[in-house]
Amino acid sequence: MKIGVIGLGLIGGSIFKDLIKINYDVVAVSNSQTGEKIYKDYAVLKDCDLIFVCSAMNKTLAILDKLEEILPQTATVTDVCSLKSFVSKKKRPYKFIPSHPMAGTEHKGFEHSFEGLFKGAKWVITPVFGMSEILEKIIKELGATPVITTPDKHDEAVALISHMPMLIAQAIFKTAQDNDLAMQIASSGFRDMTRLAMSNPEMANDMIHMNADNIQTCILKLYKSIGDLTVSNYQEQINEIKSKRQSMYL
Repeated sequence: MKIGVIGLGLIGGSIFKDLIKINYDVVAVSNSQTGEKIYKDYAVLKDCDLIFVCSAMNKTLAILDKLEEILPQTATVTDVCSLKSFVSKKKRPYKFIPSHPMAGTEHKGFEHSFEGLFKGAKWVITPVFGMSEILEKIIKELGATPVITTPDKHDEAVALISHMPMLIAQAIFKTAQDNDLAMQIASSGFRDMTRLAMSNPEMANDMIHMNADNIQTCILKLYKSIGDLTVSNYQEQINEIKSKRQSMYL
């Protein structure tokens, strides 16, 4: 089986490195990287069985359109965008299965990609146009666990656990940055709380603008949760939160 990877940033680069380590026949298309098995021409993908599109969200639709000119109907294509509804509106002549690996760091670029990024991670699949045993097999070989859902449910969930937290982290830093003493004495708690403020600016911009409705709804829910916590039984609620969070990351 031959596998192609388009885009060699953090996610694409890590997929590429893992697939090489597993000894798959893999090629990559990248405008920014050079090296063995890395090409500029999309034509190198024409005989691939599976292609991962790992571009920025604002470039993904154009790439999916371009692949229609190159790939046979038998090819399977997936993207790794952190939103799924916008890529799920058009049926493609090849087998397109939108997906999203729930893995990453605050860093970007091929230089920060590494083998093993997906070990123990969840990998969401939204099979609106059908499923693929090949994709599931590769996801599991990368060390991740497939989770099946719909595009709308996915986009609502990531607003809660990824997009809103990133925005809140940025807002916390912005709020504190003009206080010189706060910046001087900030330690591990502030560092950990604001880690997501370091997110890739292009990716962050896409997420905030393309998932705005879900994020706004989540912020209203967050505001209510803050009110609920501070009104009564604070210690009891915190103990319950601690217990649930610990069970998530055992």
